[in-house]
Amino acid sequence: MLTEGDDVPEFSLKDANGKLVKKSDLKGKKYVVYFYPKDFTPGCTTEAAEFSQDYKKFKNADIEILGISPDDEESHKKFGEKMKVPFILLADMEKDVAKKFGVWGKKQFMGREYMGVNRSTFLVNEKGKIFKVFEKVKPAGHAQEVLEAFKN
Repeated sequence: MLTEGDDVPEFSLKDANGKLVKKSDLKGKKYVVYFYPKDFTPGCTTEAAEFSQDYKKFKNADIEILGISPDDEESHKKFGEKMKVPFILLADMEKDVAKKFGVWGKKQFMGREYMGVNRSTFLVNEKGKIFKVFEKVKPAGHAQEVLEAFKN
């Protein structure tokens, strides 16, 4: 997994509207990259709702938010509309970006092992460097935790 001080790897993914979003689009900006397992699941819904609720606070601090999951653009579009998500949701269907960040791996649920996205968040400064990593994120209260980390 990428750690504090690492550069954000190159990426290029489509958003819910099919628009390509690249790392270079974020040059000189502060941003949050949060990886989540799946649209419309309870934890992911909570996390998206809280980031949406606090979106104005992020915008006022000139911080962009990128939510990334293996879901396709159509799923993101439906999820974004239902949840009124004001930020960018990116489709990483090949899991390439999740692998670059080191968040794709073994998971366990009810005794079953499978491969999936480990819910993680990376905070990035204007120089494109990761300055804070949250692993094994608990969705409730996470958006506030991220805002506080940017203030410090």
